[in-house]
Amino acid sequence: MIKIYRQYTEFKRRENNDNLEEKRQRVLEIIQQVRMNGDKALLAFTKEFDHVELSSLRVPVEEIEQADQKEDPAFVSALQEAAEKIRSFHQKQKRESWFSTEEDGTILGQKVTPMDRVGIYVPGGTAAYPSSVLMNAIPAQVAGVKEIVMVTPPNKEGKVNSYVLLAAKILGIDEIYAVGGAQAIAALAYGTETIKPVDKIVGPGNIFVALAKREVFGQVGIDMIAGPSEIAIVADENANPVYLAADLLSQAEHDPMASSVLWTTSESLAEAVQLEVEKQLQQLPRERIARESIENYGGIIVVESLEEAFKQVNQMAPEHLEVMVEQPFAWLPKIKHAGAIFLGTYSSEPVGDYFAGPNHVLPTSGTARFSSPLNVDDFMKKSSIIAYSKEALFAHGEKIITLAEKEGLHAHGKAIAVRLEGER
Repeated sequence: MIKIYRQYTEFKRRENNDNLEEKRQRVLEIIQQVRMNGDKALLAFTKEFDHVELSSLRVPVEEIEQADQKEDPAFVSALQEAAEKIRSFHQKQKRESWFSTEEDGTILGQKVTPMDRVGIYVPGGTAAYPSSVLMNAIPAQVAGVKEIVMVTPPNKEGKVNSYVLLAAKILGIDEIYAVGGAQAIAALAYGTETIKPVDKIVGPGNIFVALAKREVFGQVGIDMIAGPSEIAIVADENANPVYLAADLLSQAEHDPMASSVLWTTSESLAEAVQLEVEKQLQQLPRERIARESIENYGGIIVVESLEEAFKQVNQMAPEHLEVMVEQPFAWLPKIKHAGAIFLGTYSSEPVGDYFAGPNHVLPTSGTARFSSPLNVDDFMKKSSIIAYSKEALFAHGEKIITLAEKEGLHAHGKAIAVRLEGER
């Protein structure tokens, strides 16, 4: 049963770092094996971890093309419409190169260039995630990335989930490899005989995937080190306990370590939600996962005021934040740290997960204090443009020399001085 707390300090999300260093060492071994043995290592690890023996890593194009032939037309249509909404939202984020000309003739600016090749990791395991394909690939496409490669674990038949293939087909992605785990991250970072290396790796995964992304960062870019899912809800006495319980469980069913926390000013609402969570838990196909999450990482915190609730939410800096109060927009200025903010009764978190348009790849574990959702900028590089005029150099050259020499970098100063002297 989800617990009720009267003080935020009583609620402490239990961290599970069991065998973390041991797992990291295993990840380092996997990365090294992939670097040394390439495809051979990928096939061996796929046999060891996924219990399937593959003859080829790449998913045949024909298999991708046939992905929609046996799917429910309503599902195909919903996925296509979701893709359109996600693309429309992300197109508004795209930046363009810009230049400005000063009075002295100097031209300054910024050149915006998409990355050449990006790898997206799509989780397998306990569920299929076609939405992850859309959310990771569409901003890259909007940015202008030409090569998008997808890796995802195979099932016990050695196939990639058909829903995932359908999402890839909708987006026109045909370079797909049936490989997952830390070994897939290593392959994307360093390359093998079959898989060319990428410039950046994005997408969520289990602890081994997260640790592998951390280890290859620097060789390639990464989006973030994603932790377990989180939802925070702030609700007043008028909120519907049935809705609140359902929203808490929407994250709890992800992972036994997912965190679902409700803040409310109403003791009676807290008790009603507690009962409703237990009732709905018993109806869930993933009850075991959701119950472990709720009992270990969930909580209902009763506070004296909404002001105090938002103060505590900012300390948590949650991945998802639902504001289920009267006039939710009035409280928006109070929110400083949250990956995605859902305002009002009908803005349930799954709306953002699947359909509204904003990205569902969000900062977790308090990192919303300094990071943002996955977006188009994550797939673009900015180069500064400097075209200094002769007039500007003569006007400011001595100042540049002074700054350089004060830092003890006399060759820097000399590079300016020779130009000033040569033109006199």
